[in-house]
Amino acid sequence: MTISWPNGHRAAAAFTFDVDAESCVLAHDPAASSRMSLMTHQAYGPRVGVPRLLRLLERRGVTATFFVPGFTADTYPDMVRQIRDAGHEIAHHGYLHEPMQGISAEAEAEYIDRGLEALDRLGVRPVGYRAPWWEMNWHSADLLIERGFHYDSSLLDGDVPYRFSGELGQGDLVEIPVDWTLDDWEQYAFYPGWTGSGVIESPAKVHEMWLLEAQAHHAEGGCFVLTNHPFISGRPSKAAALERLIGDVCELDGMWVATLGEIAAHTAATVGEVRRIRRVECPEGYFDRPATPKATASAQ
Repeated sequence: MTISWPNGHRAAAAFTFDVDAESCVLAHDPAASSRMSLMTHQAYGPRVGVPRLLRLLERRGVTATFFVPGFTADTYPDMVRQIRDAGHEIAHHGYLHEPMQGISAEAEAEYIDRGLEALDRLGVRPVGYRAPWWEMNWHSADLLIERGFHYDSSLLDGDVPYRFSGELGQGDLVEIPVDWTLDDWEQYAFYPGWTGSGVIESPAKVHEMWLLEAQAHHAEGGCFVLTNHPFISGRPSKAAALERLIGDVCELDGMWVATLGEIAAHTAATVGEVRRIRRVECPEGYFDRPATPKATASAQ
């Protein structure tokens, strides 16, 4: 699939930030609140990382999209106001960064609504959504459409945005695909006893990898979407590498650097096809059948 970008641009890029703070730790293990050092590791994002990233974005003249869990908004309302007042887009990222895999539609609706209520209290009504851990369910799209969302950015099956319908067929969303290659979690995230491999990459290596991805998307007319976490990429050397990357991406000829909301609005206005994402099932009874004996080679 190809897409025509506005005003003669040849490709698009968006810089996005998931402001998880303590939410992703507490969702994984509520008892982690007793681990003071781990909690401060996560609090670095809203306390230090976000202000540094806001200064960085201002220097580069770039408007970004910040996905904010409702719990983060309740815990750090002044930080959310700083993001809003700086002119950036604020989008939805669950309430407590809940585990999403296989949950019921009723439970997911409760999480979405609670996140909306938290952002509403700060005067923010998001049009975009990103599922915690990028884990959408087959009923998720219908819940988002019902609540008036315009786009999602959680799926991984494309290089450019597209429109897709929910299971009920009562509307559609724009999907702006993501990729684990373009997430700082896989490069930098580590905390003993909680997450990560213990290998924390050099920001110089990460800058090179992400720039190669941006250049490839640019060459193909794609949509480069980078996902960062302020408690990770808000650290000094990582933020410095990110600022260099933003400068490099902005200098690519014809690259449209925009918020996900802007990209979604353009897609909704210019793409007519609405996809139905096909659910692929395992063949019924496949693992119930006897294993087929392996053929044996005849003796020579």
